[in-house]
Amino acid sequence: MQDLQTAPQAEAFDEFRQMTLLSMEEICRDIFRENQHRIKIKKEAVAVRNLVNIFHTTLQISNEKGFQNMSLRGLSRSSGLSMGALYSYFASKDELLCMIQNQGQRIIQKVLARRVDPADSPTIRLRAAIRTHLYLTEVMQPWFYFSYMEAKNLSKDQRKKTIESELFTEEMLMGILSEGVKNKEFTVENPGLTAAVIKAMLQDWYLKRWKYRHRQVSVQAYADFVIGFVESVVRQSPESRSW
Repeated sequence: MQDLQTAPQAEAFDEFRQMTLLSMEEICRDIFRENQHRIKIKKEAVAVRNLVNIFHTTLQISNEKGFQNMSLRGLSRSSGLSMGALYSYFASKDELLCMIQNQGQRIIQKVLARRVDPADSPTIRLRAAIRTHLYLTEVMQPWFYFSYMEAKNLSKDQRKKTIESELFTEEMLMGILSEGVKNKEFTVENPGLTAAVIKAMLQDWYLKRWKYRHRQVSVQAYADFVIGFVESVVRQSPESRSW
């Protein structure tokens, strides 16, 4: 267990990227193994290579003009794969959408759960949760943007899963804040609303990435700022607040 005195220096983004190994190839390998019952191509190397192509092209087209405006014929033309080849991996656009959404949500939850150690103090866990989420959104920026923008086009069941995924992060933050209040590390009157505001700050990074690129703000610098900003609020005494 770490306390404030023994906490390591802020993890650099490059270190995170190397440790998580979240390449598109790794993601597509997981997708292939979890969907072998529906994917007709049985050679893993071939299937993974084509899935990388399909998902990369889908995200690129969708983030330019929207998933609903993308036709499978257009995906075939842009990816260089025949219509028959595409149907070897999914039966419809809706199935393709579900595959992309489901895998992304699982990755977020798995990485956050692995990197936010329950044995650490609330302060250390809050820092880890904020930094990990921001670094994940940078590694998987096209997917996060796609997921947010296309949520309205999901089926009722898929929208429910997307909401649950978003609430997973908020509930993790709320639990950390609540424990910090209990341990007298934090002074937070409403952990739920505070967690929601933190989540909005995290989303701003991948939804308005152009703004931070224009200002030459790196994801590591933004993570440092958000952590410092949040801690300056949650560690204040009520008497010192001006609102």
